[in-house]
Amino acid sequence: MSYSYQIQSLEQYKEAYKQSIEQPEAFWASIAEHFAWRKKWDKVLNWNFKEPKVEWFKGAKLNVTENCIDRHLATDGEKPALIWEPNNPEERVRIVTYNRLHKRVCQVAQMLKNNGVKKGDRVCIYMGMVPELAYAILGCARIGAIHSVIFGGFSAQSIADRLEDAKAEFIITCDGAYRGEKIIPLKSVIDDALIGNKTVKRVIVYTRTRIPVSMIKGRDIWWEDEMEHAEQQIEKNGKIHFEAEEMDAEDPLFILYTSGSTGKPKGVVHTCAGYMIFTNYTFVNVFNYQQGQIYFCTADIGWVTGHSYIVYGPLSAGATSLMFEGIPTYPDAGRFWDIVDKHKVNILYTAPTAIRSLMGFGTKPLEGKNLSSLKVLGSVGEPINEEAWHWYNENIGKKKCPIVDTWWQTETAGILISNLAGITPSKPSWATLPMPGVQPVLVDENGKEVIPTNNETIAGNLCMKAPWPGIIRTTYGDHERCRTNYFATYEELYFSGDGALKDAEGNYRITGRVDDVLNVSGHRIGTAEVENAINMHTDVVESAVVGYPHNIKGQGIYAYVILGKHNADDELTKKHILETVSKIIGAIAKPDKIQFVRGLPKTRSGKIMRRILRKIAEGELENLGDTSALLDPSVVDEIKNNRL
Repeated sequence: MSYSYQIQSLEQYKEAYKQSIEQPEAFWASIAEHFAWRKKWDKVLNWNFKEPKVEWFKGAKLNVTENCIDRHLATDGEKPALIWEPNNPEERVRIVTYNRLHKRVCQVAQMLKNNGVKKGDRVCIYMGMVPELAYAILGCARIGAIHSVIFGGFSAQSIADRLEDAKAEFIITCDGAYRGEKIIPLKSVIDDALIGNKTVKRVIVYTRTRIPVSMIKGRDIWWEDEMEHAEQQIEKNGKIHFEAEEMDAEDPLFILYTSGSTGKPKGVVHTCAGYMIFTNYTFVNVFNYQQGQIYFCTADIGWVTGHSYIVYGPLSAGATSLMFEGIPTYPDAGRFWDIVDKHKVNILYTAPTAIRSLMGFGTKPLEGKNLSSLKVLGSVGEPINEEAWHWYNENIGKKKCPIVDTWWQTETAGILISNLAGITPSKPSWATLPMPGVQPVLVDENGKEVIPTNNETIAGNLCMKAPWPGIIRTTYGDHERCRTNYFATYEELYFSGDGALKDAEGNYRITGRVDDVLNVSGHRIGTAEVENAINMHTDVVESAVVGYPHNIKGQGIYAYVILGKHNADDELTKKHILETVSKIIGAIAKPDKIQFVRGLPKTRSGKIMRRILRKIAEGELENLGDTSALLDPSVVDEIKNNRL
């Protein structure tokens, strides 16, 4: 089966793209007809980028979970919705049908209601990659609560900041999570995050690892007990059902925190209708999804990729989504290929970081693994380098599987630029063409559009001229921050923060961040956030953080640090700084290199010249530009001479 809005040829792509630009409202209204609505919209689109204000399908009423679950039950109730592959390959795989998913989500909805959760309340979810995480997300959506999932690698301080910003009153967590050989003590981290917290009323704890945890009377309750009680309450005539809350198209669905160029993480808000339609449309078309295929996205649901392309996109399309608890190298570097072979995976969507890491183990882990079920390969999180693209193509796809190189962001909800599998041409390390409804433009530093001449490839800052249904609506509790971050840099444009190239055929290649944000293993980390954490260490006077090329992560973190006093053991001080960053943000933000310096290259007005530090970190030591205007030009030579 294919969808009537599924693009089948390059010609059809061109037609769809043309219509989506010339008649965006008619185009998206025709796509929206494929979904279940309680009430249709009064107006398809209302927008201006000055405020900014964007509203899609205004006046429409729906519930996202009815589109992700209920509408599939009559024909596909016994079809697997989720296949769960545990961390330990010896443990039992869990197959969750759409019927079972419906039952569990209804139970979670009742459990939340029993504990005082109402429409519009914020629920923080901090769990391992278990099916219960998907149940929790969808249970929130069913009652209209706003979920905010936090990646399991973030520290107690990072969680506390997010709880405070969202004013969350409810938390769902696990006792612990398995990650390779490690057990991550999630509940213990939550306990630390809640020290001094005055807003959280309930912590619901799912049992996964059976490590000892503290349970505070009146606040902490067990998931299993609550789910059993909920089941008894909503079972009628042998069936379990919880009526979904009616939501407005523009009601918030979730908040997802992402790093910015200032120290404080910002809560990106996505709303119900536009988000659902855009993730569904991009999922079906980018991966050329066919009913019955097994789709495996290796992301963590703590990031937007997991939200959009493990949960909402695939489930709204009635797909079978494979969810993996572990890591690609446990118990050995053949784990992904074992999973593909075992479950006869048809579509594999992973990150260049994972591909580069697995390349390092060579082809031995592939021996004896049957990958012939694969039809489509995907890449997400950062631009894929040509070497990794070719390795992926030759060794995993056997040169028979199109590779979709997808570019998008937390703020965009879904894929904006990508080739469509088997439909539009691919070009190694290029994201290629925009999705229908997406209008990219490259501009120079002054916001003037860069126009190509004589079939040349041009470079510029990547912006969007018009909204698509999944565009960010606001940053939670601070709309001005949304405006200044995305809509104020260039007039009447959404600014992505990325630079890009565009060739004569209209293909785009993303060249990386042009602001003070790093892309480490596909995850965005603000330099200011890392600097703030480093500066919390008692011996640190000041620091500056930049990115540099890293063989596995794409970008590594290079920190230049001024100490108040040098200890006898500089290596120990570095370890203390790394531990400080881990405690404040999480291990994901630990610098790869720390260079102690006497001073930083500053202008006379006190601005740090990061451009110079970036070039030194990248090993470009000759062309540093004019340093005579610096307060103390001699520090540049010292930093160069002591580069790590």
